Amino acid sequence: VEYKKTLVETAHKPGKLIRSVGDSDKEFPTGNHVFEADYYVPLLAHAPMEPMVALAEFKEGKVTAWAPTQNPQAAQAIVASELGIPIENVTCHVTLLGGGFGRKSKPDYVAEAAVLSKKLGRPVKVVWTREDDVKFDYYNAVAAMYMKAAVDEKGKPTAWLQRSVFPPITSIFDVTAVYGDPPHLAQGWTDLPYDLPNIRIENGPAQAHVRIGWLRSVANIYHAFAIQCFTDELANRAKRDPVEYVLDLIGPPRTLDFTNVQYPNYGADYNTYPWETGRLRNVIEMVADKSGWARKKSVRGHGFGFAAHRSFLTYVATVVEVEVSDKGEIRIPRVDTAIDAGLVVNPEATRAQFEGAAVFGTSIVRSGEITAKNGVIQQSNFTDYPVARINEVPAQTNVYITESSAPPAGVGEPGVPPFVAAFCNAIFAATGKRVRDLPLSSNSQFT
Repeated sequence: VEYKKTLVETAHKPGKLIRSVGDSDKEFPTGNHVFEADYYVPLLAHAPMEPMVALAEFKEGKVTAWAPTQNPQAAQAIVASELGIPIENVTCHVTLLGGGFGRKSKPDYVAEAAVLSKKLGRPVKVVWTREDDVKFDYYNAVAAMYMKAAVDEKGKPTAWLQRSVFPPITSIFDVTAVYGDPPHLAQGWTDLPYDLPNIRIENGPAQAHVRIGWLRSVANIYHAFAIQCFTDELANRAKRDPVEYVLDLIGPPRTLDFTNVQYPNYGADYNTYPWETGRLRNVIEMVADKSGWARKKSVRGHGFGFAAHRSFLTYVATVVEVEVSDKGEIRIPRVDTAIDAGLVVNPEATRAQFEGAAVFGTSIVRSGEITAKNGVIQQSNFTDYPVARINEVPAQTNVYITESSAPPAGVGEPGVPPFVAAFCNAIFAATGKRVRDLPLSSNSQFT
């Protein structure tokens, strides 16, 4: 609770400038109306069904390992470092992965098996308990986001400020690191696609108290949640349709210009994978058409939410339908998602990824939360870190794939961020209650 309070307070203070357009500081005092909102996402664990496991044999100065790893090169490097042997003396065989979600890119469990094998002089198999897995994870960062907008008489922002605060993943390499690094700030924060005259994007400092790692979608989860939910709030205040409102904010088709801005673009060449607002507009229009958005009317207990986001070079727009009972029980009858991932080689596998993203996002919104007390993680298993059950996940998920000749892009992670935001926007449409803090399990109004 105290750490959350610190993050939120920091988010309300001037931060490190990441990107600036126009002069928001000058415009805010002259805006007709100014709106502010805080958003919060807690630490998240990976919690795969299959915990960490590795088999290693140290023999004659060499190590042979077998492990479900997402990064065998990193496994080689850390084993070599821990044992003080050349990296070419380490062989890592990759087994079937099971659930990974980014956790198995960290090879600590492989090094553990190798060190024990050397000490015991025999092959060693290490299997983590689920309790160890949950309590000693590399967690997705906790984050607080402060959003502020001055709007004109039509409800369109004339000035926009967004400030995020989260413990950076670089803290696992440098304990003094407190600011987000460019690759993670670029995940849905630096690259705000809105065509507005005055924009200011900042990042505040946050000290890490646990190991921070990569979880499916990473910083996009909390960045898209804040931006897309705040945008939905502004649309509602202006009494404008959320889809039409977002299209208005995005503006005409164009390629975003990141001159003098640090934007790594997920490690891809920007000339090959430019940020094109026309492609985002296209998936928004597609999902609005396919979902029948224009015909959908939210009423008490039954609502529809929308969000759109680009991550891992892929453009995604999502519509979520929810039903909320008088007791706060939530059902998700239907999800519609339109994607532009460039050239899609395997449509069926791609659809499966976005269906899975809806399930994964449901768990984040409903119950994803890691907490600590007196320096000890409180959660340990699915009893206190639950994942969504089959009766809680979307009953129907429709995925619409744009035919494209653009280079192939990511499909494993881009579906989660817009789903999370659209789900929360749908809850508001059904109940009139905004979800600004995740998860829902921390809010007694919902079950």
